[in-house]
Amino acid sequence: MTDLTLLLEAFRRNARVNDTLTAALTTEEFSLTDGRGGWTVERHLRHMAGFRVGWLWNMSRDHAMPLLNPDELDADGDPQWRWANAPAASLPEALAAGDAAAIAAVEAHRASGEPFADPWGEGTYQSDPAHFLMHTIVHDSHHRGQVLSLIRQGGRTPEQMDALDNHWAIWRE
Repeated sequence: MTDLTLLLEAFRRNARVNDTLTAALTTEEFSLTDGRGGWTVERHLRHMAGFRVGWLWNMSRDHAMPLLNPDELDADGDPQWRWANAPAASLPEALAAGDAAAIAAVEAHRASGEPFADPWGEGTYQSDPAHFLMHTIVHDSHHRGQVLSLIRQGGRTPEQMDALDNHWAIWRE
């Protein structure tokens, strides 16, 4: 079994980068879009947070439960994500809760040796559950790039965009 220390540190840094970006957004910027039918900034962030619970619901339901509201069910009878209708300002909380659940699921499955469930036959990180954390980092990076593009197109000055680039320092610590 490989030590997870470095991956967990990278995962926590990813969370700090997410926090840096969300803290820098203005209320108005959450509604920015490309004007061509693309997602808003809020939808990208909501998708990033929902990614965690969606995968955990399929792979490790016990670890997904803290992220769900069992009193609100979707059309399939599954519990709804707690932040489904929450204001955009609560998305950092949703990301943090999802990160904690993801780490707990990975640590539990690695400790037990039991792979994640694979109900759809998609291949749910069968070689090592820790790959879920890496996939989450890559997925978040993809969407953060889209968010940065939208806020640049939305009117941020080059100087304001340069200030946001300071988040790269988190990766170089």
